[in-house]
Amino acid sequence: MFVDVHAHLCDEKFNDVKEIVENAKREKVEKIISASYNFASCEKNLEIAENFENVFITVGIHPENVDEIEEDYLKKLKELAKSKKVVAIGEIGLDYHWRDDNKDLQKRIFIEQIELANKLGLPVVVHCRDAIGDTLQILKEHTPKCESLMHCYSGSVESAKEFIKLGFSFSFGGVVTFKNARNVQEVVKNIPLEKIMLETDCPYMSPEPFRGKINEPKNIPIIAEKIAELKNIEKIKIEEITTKNSEKMFKI
Repeated sequence: MFVDVHAHLCDEKFNDVKEIVENAKREKVEKIISASYNFASCEKNLEIAENFENVFITVGIHPENVDEIEEDYLKKLKELAKSKKVVAIGEIGLDYHWRDDNKDLQKRIFIEQIELANKLGLPVVVHCRDAIGDTLQILKEHTPKCESLMHCYSGSVESAKEFIKLGFSFSFGGVVTFKNARNVQEVVKNIPLEKIMLETDCPYMSPEPFRGKINEPKNIPIIAEKIAELKNIEKIKIEEITTKNSEKMFKI
């Protein structure tokens, strides 16, 4: 079976979550982790997870949403994290692609959420876009106590090796199938399979040949096939080892 470690089942593009989950099961995607990015998505994800035995969630504030937070946001996250369905704090991190005028605020919220995860004994799921240097520096100074995940990793092989030293694994999605994604493909080739997981980031980032269409967890096997090709090993090995990696990190 497969695990999709980073989906967004709470997204408004998904009208019928039951259909999405059933579509996934038909393709052997038996477990899904739905990632949150603000409190509205946290609450919607929790509601979804309570209705599906095989759906788990992360709770956290995405860097694009840091301006929305209230003073007691950490207390609210802690309350949400009491649910057995919550398997990580995420997605959290830095994103300088859309905004770089609030770097200090992004950094503070990132650090505070790492510290919360450490208190709760949970991994973190990190979003990093155009901010590798600052992300690495923060994680060196505020290292997660649990093995954690760089989601949709797009940095260099050299940076990946630095993140591995800090206890991180990496999840790869549809981007790895793109012809112009040589950088991501090189990372996949050069890091151990024991550090790789599969994600869709759905409804975004559909793999080839469905690029531009709404993505679903059912597309995980397509991503697995590409990674098998890059690693020059059988797809069944990708299935077995990435599932084992995911279940171990998130305790699902």
